[in-house]
This record gives sequence, structure tokens and C-alpha cells, in this order.
Amino acid sequence: MRELIDCHIHTHCCGHATGSVEEMVAAAGAVGLTGVVFSEHLPLPDDLDPLGDLAPSAEAFADYAARVRSAANVAAPDAIRANGKPMIMLGAEADWLPWRLQDTERQLAIARGAGVQVLLGSVHFLDGWAFDNPASLDEWERRDVDEVWRAYFERWCDAARSGLFDVMAHPDLPKKFGHRPTFDAKPLYREAACAAAEGGVFVEVSTAGLRKPVGELYPGPELLAAFAEAGVGVTVGSDAHAPSEVGFKIAETYTVITKAGYERAAFPLGSGKARWVAL
Repeated sequence: MRELIDCHIHTHCCGHATGSVEEMVAAAGAVGLTGVVFSEHLPLPDDLDPLGDLAPSAEAFADYAARVRSAANVAAPDAIRANGKPMIMLGAEADWLPWRLQDTERQLAIARGAGVQVLLGSVHFLDGWAFDNPASLDEWERRDVDEVWRAYFERWCDAARSGLFDVMAHPDLPKKFGHRPTFDAKPLYREAACAAAEGGVFVEVSTAGLRKPVGELYPGPELLAAFAEAGVGVTVGSDAHAPSEVGFKIAETYTVITKAGYERAAFPLGSGKARWVAL
């Protein structure tokens, strides 16, 4: 039986998604997933999330973690579906905030306290600007797109090399609204691949970009090829923010990953371990 996995799922806990843990598990079973990684955002400092709609509070995150653990106890004991129940991992998505690393450390402390098994690393902020937030879209008009791409990849590479994360999520996120650099980005891609290899992290192939204005997987084909050439292992995720998005185009994405040269994808178990899934 072909194993379909989704290693990036959010819940209503974060404030900008819908669906409870239980509803997401039901959706995963309905589309035939064998394994899922819940990856709720970790709490952000108030000045980066003034409306409280980007990430949960510490209390809400603790409740989320308890619900995922409860769901995992009644799900399959391994990554093979049993009675429609996928294997469930408790994960979290942390923001790399290099200009204020104490806040990243606070996120990681919350994750450890909640017993998080799989930690995704993301770059959503360039200093205080949430560049992928539709509410901040106007700021792109005041920015040099080339500079944004260079700054983003510099921070992404630092995060990948940090040793803090199991998986690096949606690696070319600045393209979300269609903003592309005017220069040849291949050197950035090679540097990102080297950073991921040096940091020993998996890189997510995310179907979320197919639902966004850019209409393309994260990473795009050239960046995915760079990861493959560097021998960087990949996971697959939908970045679901609603039950209807769980497992979104995962099967089709397996085909894309295979064409890039991969024969398997990782279902992360934390601490560098994984269950390998044939594509």
C-alpha cells in the first residue's frame, strides 16, 4: 500500500486557521494519509503578533499539544493506517528571529515543555515585517525585491545551519505573492542546499504554494533540484489551515519529487530520525 504523508498541519488554535485537532485527524483518515505531523505555530512576542491571530498563546499551545497527544493515543501505532487512523506526531513551527534570538529560545522552551517531537523552522519575518502576511502586502511596494530575497535566504541558511530544527519549511516563501528576483537565484539556491546539508535538516516540499498567488510548490523546481544534488532529504506537507486542505495534492507532489531525483521522502520522528516512505 502506498503511504501518503502530510508533515505540516495547523489547527484553529493559531487564530488564522479552522478545524480542531480531531477534525484534522478525521480529514487525514478520509483522504488515506498514513502519517501526519501536526505543526502548530509557537507563541510569538506581542509586538510581532499584536492582534493575536498569527500564533496561539502559551496556554492555547499547551491545549493543542494535549489534544494531539490524546489523538495519537487512539491512532495507529506506526505509519501504516489502521481503521483509517494515521500515525500522528506532535510537532510545532518555530520562527527564526535572529535579531532577537531570546524570542526564538522562548519558543523552543515552550516546545520542549509541551513534549514536541518534531520542530519545523521557518522564516516569516524580516526584522518586524511579516512579509508573507496578506495584511502586510503593501510593504512590498516599498521594498527592493532583490534585497528581500537576499536577506531572506541569508536568514534561512543561518536557521538551517543552527541545529535547532528537524525540518525547514516552505524554503522559497518570498515568492508567495509572485515577487521574483531580477537576478539569477541559482547561487542562493546552492547556498541554501549547502546550509541544509551542513545543518543535517530535512527540507519541506510544500503544496501550500499551489493554493497561493504564485501557484507553485515550495520549493520551485530549480531549488528542489539543488536540494536533491546536495543529498538533502525532503518531507512533504500541505501546510493545511483547514480540514479541506489536509493532504492537498500530496500524491501529485510525489511525482514531482521523483522527477527531481528522489526515491523516498522522510516522515520525521525527531532528533534526525525518520521513517522513509517510498515515492
